[in-house]
Amino acid sequence: MKIDRFPEALRSRILPVPSGDYGYQCLECGGEFGIDELLYTCPGCGSVLMIRDRDWNRLKALPGSVWREIFDYRSMLTNPALRGIYRYHELIGSVIPLDSIIYLGEGHTPVIAAGEILRDWAGIPFYFKNDGQNPSASFKDRGMASAFSYLNYLIRNRGLQDVLAICASTGDTSASAALYASYLGDQVKSAVLLPRGRVTPQQLGQPLGSGAKVIEIPGVFDDCMKVVEHLSEHYCVALMNSKNAWRILGQESYSYEIAQWFEYDVSDLAVVVPIGNAGNITAVLQGFLKLHDLQIISSLPVVFGVQSEHANPVYLYYLESRPERRRYRPVTVRPSVAQAAMIGNPVSMPRVMRLVDQYRRVAGEEAFQVVEVTEQEIMDAMLLANRHGHIACTQGGECLAGLHRAFREKRVGAGKTAVLDATAHALKFAVFQEKYFSGSLEPEFEVVPKKELQNTPLCVETPDEIPNPAKSRDLQPEDYAKFVEYASKTVAGLLDLKSRS
Repeated sequence: MKIDRFPEALRSRILPVPSGDYGYQCLECGGEFGIDELLYTCPGCGSVLMIRDRDWNRLKALPGSVWREIFDYRSMLTNPALRGIYRYHELIGSVIPLDSIIYLGEGHTPVIAAGEILRDWAGIPFYFKNDGQNPSASFKDRGMASAFSYLNYLIRNRGLQDVLAICASTGDTSASAALYASYLGDQVKSAVLLPRGRVTPQQLGQPLGSGAKVIEIPGVFDDCMKVVEHLSEHYCVALMNSKNAWRILGQESYSYEIAQWFEYDVSDLAVVVPIGNAGNITAVLQGFLKLHDLQIISSLPVVFGVQSEHANPVYLYYLESRPERRRYRPVTVRPSVAQAAMIGNPVSMPRVMRLVDQYRRVAGEEAFQVVEVTEQEIMDAMLLANRHGHIACTQGGECLAGLHRAFREKRVGAGKTAVLDATAHALKFAVFQEKYFSGSLEPEFEVVPKKELQNTPLCVETPDEIPNPAKSRDLQPEDYAKFVEYASKTVAGLLDLKSRS
């Protein structure tokens, strides 16, 4: 739709121009730093950073109703820079000009309602938000669109050169970082560090296909992350993990899209998110808080974070109800089918602590909760969801298992509607489905396949007297007809079909 067909009062606001005064802010010591260079931790105390718009209050000059109109009318544009997460330009990266924004089709992923069987099983109506339909097939593209748009801005406007984008990953981050780096061509090279033997073949193939240098490290994700952190502190690299505050900024778009999908009424929503490195849960909380501060939404939804009992440091932290007695302790992870959540020492934990306190001050103690689930529950829930029309990954299964448990424990009321984060496409985790179906999951996963959820191919075998096209493609018509007749009768028997005669 052309801008000249929009209401006249809105036309000048539809195409945003750079604005705001952005800076890094340390969550520990409160130090503030400019964004003209890449920073990942505070130069003073070493804590993680958040990005703050120091001129944020300028956005409050417009009422929430006008912001809703701006975002809704932008959704009708074909301008690539505003088709993705930067539909919410003023909330995500308003200092970045539109010509520096990278758009590969990320964002605005569909919200799919669960059918009656799944709804009854979970206990309340719910939707999956299919972030596996982002270009690299995971939610990580939201953050990468932001981080690489900022890199592109520095390259084009600040003379940044010889950029090596590097990340540690359990699979999805590496696929996304490699994809966005490859789009920038020779301006940015990429390298990814993966835990050897702990990434699915599908996820390993993605960064290789995008041309990244893939380096496998012995250990788990936390070990890869320590190596990458050391590199970012001692070498000239662009860190692309969620320690990069621009990543968090882009992932806030998940909250904005949910609000827009539900026409900015989120009062009865429960948003369920898996917790891995804690960047996504941080972004979700921050996104809703921003919308509320600008009166774009009138209340905050309940947010549930979900962790497997095999990797549960955030759950254990909030298990203590008295804030003064909470002590954060990293955990040693055990193998998890929800690989993206298999992190024992989340980088963004300081952000979580700060934002949960802020979220609860606004909406009450019950507005943020953490649920723990078993590996068995994760796998069973993923397979159950996908058997009823969804394309959820193991992390999506983790969310569904978390919702099911939260309802059983009366932590979410019957009057709520839930939105579950399916963080990646089911095909990325097909190896776990295959092992479940074949009964070959390693014992350390602690998953026992349920017969009602297993599914394996049925095979038509032909006896010697029946012609077989697999052995010879030169069958005579009468021989081929014999094969078709035999195979058809066998298939009809397997499917219990009734004859028309």
